[in-house]
Amino acid sequence: MQPSFWEQDAMLDADVIVVGGGLIGLQTALEVRAAQPNARIVVLERGILPAGASTRNAGFACFGSLTEILHDIDTMGEEATLALVEQRWRGLARLRKRLGDTAMGYETLGGFELLPEAALPALRRVDALNRSLRPLFAQDVFSVDASALRAARFGPQIKALVRNRLEGQLHAGRLMHALAELVAQAGILVHSGVNVQALEESGGAVHIRTPGVSFRAARVALCTNGFTRELLPDAGIAPARGQVLMTAPISGLPWRGTYHLDCGFFYFRNVGERVLLGGARHHDIDAEVTTAIAISDKVQQVLDRLLHDIILPGYKVCITQRWAGIMGFSANKQPIVRRVSDRIVLGLGCNGMGVALGAEIAARTAVLLTNDQ
Repeated sequence: MQPSFWEQDAMLDADVIVVGGGLIGLQTALEVRAAQPNARIVVLERGILPAGASTRNAGFACFGSLTEILHDIDTMGEEATLALVEQRWRGLARLRKRLGDTAMGYETLGGFELLPEAALPALRRVDALNRSLRPLFAQDVFSVDASALRAARFGPQIKALVRNRLEGQLHAGRLMHALAELVAQAGILVHSGVNVQALEESGGAVHIRTPGVSFRAARVALCTNGFTRELLPDAGIAPARGQVLMTAPISGLPWRGTYHLDCGFFYFRNVGERVLLGGARHHDIDAEVTTAIAISDKVQQVLDRLLHDIILPGYKVCITQRWAGIMGFSANKQPIVRRVSDRIVLGLGCNGMGVALGAEIAARTAVLLTNDQ
């Protein structure tokens, strides 16, 4: 299709184009608008709705469970781990300031981690970790909560419950709706259903090829997270599918808040009286390195067993929905924010923490877009 003069002049050419209309992409566009009030900014999104995990996640506002942080310290070192926790915490604060808690249904109901017998040695490290985190949070983050464990009535496999009073939860759909409203108010044009096939630099601009038309911009940000390999195979990011299920309302649900198990590989929460449960990709790790937005029997069966045996033993549970989303993981769990060239930058690599890291990655990406080298 050959574009008209009007399309080329007002809809296809831009000062800045952001590829990816999820949490990172929309916030990057907003950060660019704040820095360049008169810039023509366009966002290109491959799906009708965000194609990755922005509206398909569990709605956790978290920065790391006890065993996940301890695992990261053991593998990455304490300095790198604490820096990453700080990025997550600052990102959550930036997101809450931008949107307000009401707009995204944010609630601070607290977070918890379930510890089976094999994970109990982590309790010996709680005090040391709290001391390490105190400069950032000005308080102890983790504590053992025996009364909450008794009240929750989990399966007998769970021997201890660790509480994080700072953790929150939100409505991922309302979050993205609020961001979309801000983007529209900022005069940023969003095109949905645009499958970007290639980026080419020539003539002092970046040309973005799609099946229908070509877009052109002075600078481009790739905020495509788990789908980035399709455009830049060497970007250092790998897709990871996250699968989720949701129950019908459960009368007398004995707990509220966000919950983690097994270094964060399992996660569940209440959504009103419903239970949302996700994770288990480590039970089929190679198959879950995919961009196929589909559920698998193997992972869903693991989730079903966990739901019935540990989370809600003795309850009659009806599953009403199952879905999947695509995350993006870097090799070292650090976000990837860097230049590909003078005109193209990367902003991605949430490693399953898009709600927490999205705003912080977006701010750093916008700096690279709007500042000269």
